[in-house]
Amino acid sequence: MAWSGKFRKIDDNRWEISKEHMPCMRTDAVIFSNESMLDSIMDDNSPQQVANVACLPGIVGRSLAMPDIHFGYGFPIGGVAAVDADSGSISPGGIGFDINCGVRTIRTNLTLDDIKGKKSDLIDALYKNVPSGLGSKGLTRVDMNVINDILSEGSRWAVENGFGWEKDLDVTEECGTMATADPTTVSDKAKKRGIPQLGSLGSGNHFLELDVVDEIFDEDVARSFGLEKGQITVTVHCGSRGCGHQIATDYLMSMEQYIRDNKVSLPDRQLACAPLDTDIGERYFKAMSCGANFAWANRQMITHWIRESFETIMGCSAESMGIEVLYDVAHNIAKKERHDVDGKSMDVLVHRKGATRAFAAGRSEITMRYRNIGQPVIIPGDMCTGTYILVGRPGSMKETFGSSCHGAGRVMSRKKAIGSITADSIRTRMSGDDIYLRSGSDEGLVEEAPQAYKDVGQVVSVVCDAGLTGKVARMRPIGVIKG
Repeated sequence: MAWSGKFRKIDDNRWEISKEHMPCMRTDAVIFSNESMLDSIMDDNSPQQVANVACLPGIVGRSLAMPDIHFGYGFPIGGVAAVDADSGSISPGGIGFDINCGVRTIRTNLTLDDIKGKKSDLIDALYKNVPSGLGSKGLTRVDMNVINDILSEGSRWAVENGFGWEKDLDVTEECGTMATADPTTVSDKAKKRGIPQLGSLGSGNHFLELDVVDEIFDEDVARSFGLEKGQITVTVHCGSRGCGHQIATDYLMSMEQYIRDNKVSLPDRQLACAPLDTDIGERYFKAMSCGANFAWANRQMITHWIRESFETIMGCSAESMGIEVLYDVAHNIAKKERHDVDGKSMDVLVHRKGATRAFAAGRSEITMRYRNIGQPVIIPGDMCTGTYILVGRPGSMKETFGSSCHGAGRVMSRKKAIGSITADSIRTRMSGDDIYLRSGSDEGLVEEAPQAYKDVGQVVSVVCDAGLTGKVARMRPIGVIKG
């Protein structure tokens, strides 16, 4: 169903839905987009979801959506909303089922010449060592006592158990651990779903890419990020697997009961929420923090197997090849942060669902390595396009609670893709682009066809032209692993 409401054009990159659109709206809504993408945004009715979010109890500032917006559960994917940290409500629909789905970029000191004749061997080794696909299971088995440690400690647990280097933590958002995690708030079912999947990529839009840096837009920032043209990098996109999905499912049921019992009026039951100062609100935030920690541990373990794969094929140590994490960002999460709202500094809880934190230079949350530069922002496109590295700019702090887009964003449903695209056509296209592909299933490949996504270059241009981020570099895929 297409959206039939009205926008007010603020400028070439911003479109407002007035709070007069619906009686329950507590604030205006703003979508970041250029005019050419507006029709596709309206086609799936996601603007109505942005307006619905403006009805969330305790919301402050404006309901926001990034240019990769598309229809989601409750919140649109690409949605950002902040609520008062004391009296506002937390909504699982504002975080998503894949808690801390996120992206990690790993750089090397290798070039295309260094891996000449070994590209396919590298991808094959990565495909073997990093389990992927629907229901994929990790290579490491843990028991219920250990899963509690993982939910509490995240990447720290992985590093302390031999899956990576201490310095990996310094370039992971939250250092890979949300201290607010409490495993007692996570059901046994969620823990049991997570145990066999730890250290696996999964399916859907998750991927592992072997890339080459093919363009540098900002030489100074790129140098600070350790990037240069012709360099080989690896990009990993995955999240909290069944553990996070079950956490979201469990608490959505509880919050739907809460809004019924307390007669909370919402325009969409998928926005089910509870105040942060209630038992259910507090427990969900702690459980969500556990899901985030699981995801960071998951990506950390995958990083370890990436290093081992390179060592096997290249015959050199990971250290000598400079296989280091550039940064790891979450894009399905809620964070307690301090922001200026209507000229007043206040503590808020920022929901980011399909949106990336993009703090400008100076924020204490940014690792010391990048604090004077700005936070790295990793934006993958489709499997033929590759990934952009951006950097947070002051505009994001003024307008979006330090947030930016998270990817290209879908323009075609998975069902439509399956009905109109063939796996062979994708393989032919990727082969023509000299991209070596390993995938688990034809259906999974077709669902994630390049033409199912927006032009990530346009998406990136909007957030950069709006002053939320700055372009740093672009990586082109030379090998892709899909579940």
